[in-house]
Order: sequence, then C-alpha cells, then structure tokens
Amino acid sequence: MISRESAQAAFWDDIDFRGLAETKMEQLRNWIDWLMTDGADWTIWCVAGIAVFIGLRFLRAMLSGMFHTSKKDERAVRNLISRLLSATTSLFLLLLSFSVTAPFAIELTELHAEILQKSMMVAFVLQGALWVRVIADAFLNGIVERNSADASTLASAKSLLTLFLNIAIFAIALILIIENLGGNAAGLIAGLGVGGIAIGLAAQSVFQDLFSSLAIVLDKPFVKGDFIAFNGNLGTIEKIGMKTTRLRTLSGEQLSVTNSNLLDSDIRNYKRMEERRIVFSVGVTYQAPRSTLEVIPGRIRQIIEAKEMCRFDRSHLASYADSAITFETVYYVLSKEYGDYMDVQQEIYLEIHALFEELDAEFAYPTRTLFIENPVALQPQKPQSE
Repeated sequence: MISRESAQAAFWDDIDFRGLAETKMEQLRNWIDWLMTDGADWTIWCVAGIAVFIGLRFLRAMLSGMFHTSKKDERAVRNLISRLLSATTSLFLLLLSFSVTAPFAIELTELHAEILQKSMMVAFVLQGALWVRVIADAFLNGIVERNSADASTLASAKSLLTLFLNIAIFAIALILIIENLGGNAAGLIAGLGVGGIAIGLAAQSVFQDLFSSLAIVLDKPFVKGDFIAFNGNLGTIEKIGMKTTRLRTLSGEQLSVTNSNLLDSDIRNYKRMEERRIVFSVGVTYQAPRSTLEVIPGRIRQIIEAKEMCRFDRSHLASYADSAITFETVYYVLSKEYGDYMDVQQEIYLEIHALFEELDAEFAYPTRTLFIENPVALQPQKPQSE
C-alpha cells in the first residue's frame, strides 16, 4: 500500500513546471501582442466613441434649451424641436457615437459589424417611435389648448387616444424590428388584427360615442352654454362628456343624450343666431273699405321702423282668405336673445291693435254667413180646408 507521503511526492514529480511556465509566457506574449495591435484600435475606438457621445449629449442639452420657448402653444416649431431633442435617448446617442467612429478607428470583423448594425437598427426604430409619440402628443395638446372651453372632455379623450396611439406606434416599431432581424412578423400582425377586431366589436358603442364627442368638440356644432333644439327637444348645453351630452331643458330638468344620437339629429343652434326673421299675418274683415286696406301696410311699416332693434322687410296684402283679407308682414329683430324678440313683438302687436282702433277696422275671425234666397219657400204652409 502506497503511503500518503509517497503519493504527494509522485504528484509533484508529474507536474511539468517548465512547460507550464512556457505556456503562461506564451499567453502573456499573445495578450501583449493583441494589446499592441488590435487592443490599441479597440481602445482608440472606445475613447473616440465616448468622446463623441459626451459631445452629442452636450449638444442635445444646449439645443434643447436654445429652442425651448415660454409660449404655451405645444405645436410651436421651437417647442416641438426642443421636445424632440429632449426625447432623444442617451442609449441611441451612445450607439450612434460608436457607429460613427467605427470606420475611422477600427476594422471590425463581420460578426462584430453585424451586431453593431443590428443594434443600431433596433435603437433607431425605437427612437423613431419616441419621436413620433412626441409629435402626436404635441398635436393632441394643441387641440386641447385651442378648445379650452371643452378642456375636461378633451383631456379625458386625450388620455384614451394617447394610449391607443402609443400601442399602435410601438406595435409598428416591434414589427419593423422583427422584420429587419430576419423574423416573420405575419403571425404578430394577424394576432394584432384579430385582437383589434375583438376589442372593437366589444366596445363598439363606446368608441362610437367617443369619436362622436371628439367630432362635437372639433367640429363645434355647439359648445357649452349654447341653446339648441333637436328632435323636438330644447335646452342649454351644460356638459359635453365622453359618452353623453347633458342639456338643461326649458322646464328645468336635465336631459342626457348619447353623442352619436345627437349628431345623427338635425341641430338648431339658437345662440349663434345673429338676428331673427319674423313673419306674421293679420286679417281684416271684408267689410273694411278699400281706403283702409291701402293704408294698413304703410302704417305697419312705420310701426316697425320706429323700433331700434328691428329692420323692416315688407308688408303686403297677401290673400283673400275664407274669413278675412290677410296682410303678411316680414321684419328682423337685430338680437339673438329670445327675451328681446318677445318684447319687440309685443310692442308691435299692441301698436297694430291701436292702429285698427284708429282706422275703425275690425280683426277678422272665422265666421260663416248663410244667405237664404227664397225665404217664403221655407215657411211652413197652412193646410187647405175642404
């Protein structure tokens, strides 16, 4: 049996210290040779890339501050450029720095060049998606600022639209990355299409009312505070929501109407009325003499033209009706307020009543006269005596 001491002696005798030292020296020489040749190139490339990266970051900060302005308009060109510069990520700048300096500092192998190229492609697509998101967000913010009266509605819609836009933008970016990396994005596109159809069908009514609310806010058939009429309903707009619009009716209750149904109706916006066209008729009995009939249109014109808020259009003997000789008058009230219209109309009607009293003319009302041509024939006959 071999003793422990004998085994240890045999182990150390088997080690070739000279060969091991020569191997280590050879590895050290190879490493020094690589450091003096390729290692120097890699070191130069790293230093150059980092230097360019620092310069680009400094340039980004300087230009972003230079283009930034205190204007509130999110779509201003200077503000948009500043936001695009701020959205440029440091990772993109780092890869860009190494990609730009590589041809001047080092000769990359085919594998390294492919890795750098694909990394730069991925970074550029993702950076492009961030830039597109900034532009879309600036566009939506500009719409909100221009429609400050409907800021609450647009703010709610903007958050939902921003989510949809981000999903769409980065989904397209993911598809581009997969295609450029040599993958097949057909399955992903099909999955996104099926998922989008399912979501759209499930929330069809919600999306319909959402886009209707955006159409109301952007197209502005009415705004908050307008008095409108539709489908026999009248009321003042109190709130334009994501799904419904709320009105305060003349009788005092609140009426909620879905935005899609409201846009499908013919809407009359009375608040945007600059003036009111009034047409009214008045009838005179057939017993009125011709001289009175000739005077009435001119006197009505004088009554209307004396009113400051009125513009006279015409007044004529319009027709011989069944029970009256009818005069038709047209004038305009130079105010959109309903109260002003009622006040003026009342004054005109009262003065026309005074005019008829002055001319001793009678207002006509539905009457019927029965003329009997042979009254003797209608009298009862006495029976003859035999």
